[in-house]
Amino acid sequence: MPHGVISMSHDLEGLVETSTNLATIKMDAKQLTIGTSQRSSVDGAKVNIANTVKSIFNLAGAKVVEGDGYPGWQPNMDSNLLKVSKKAFKNLFKKEPEIKAIHAGLETGLLGAKYPGIDMISFGPTIQGAHSPDEQVNIKDVEKIL
Repeated sequence: MPHGVISMSHDLEGLVETSTNLATIKMDAKQLTIGTSQRSSVDGAKVNIANTVKSIFNLAGAKVVEGDGYPGWQPNMDSNLLKVSKKAFKNLFKKEPEIKAIHAGLETGLLGAKYPGIDMISFGPTIQGAHSPDEQVNIKDVEKIL
């Protein structure tokens, strides 16, 4: 089964575009349950890697159950909203904002699927070790968005 980075973004240097991972393994006296997770900022690429993983398990004789997951969302670096937000940040904090993209399931994917073409950005504080016992948030970053 593939595990890890499948492809990198052609638009944003260093950003993972598509990945798959072995997420969970549970076993009891009657069955083995394996959970996987596929992510991509490109919906078609997410479907392709999900179908690859599904095919591998089907070939092994496994029963495959698919979940919904998060729709992909590709940030628009030419977004008018991004331009206005960058200007507002610079006016408030007297420095240029750091514009980054992350490889994760975001609410923007859900909104973009419901409202195709909507101009949107995602912003927030710096988070390290997300979804782990070591998760931390930078309090000074939180203060900036209050």
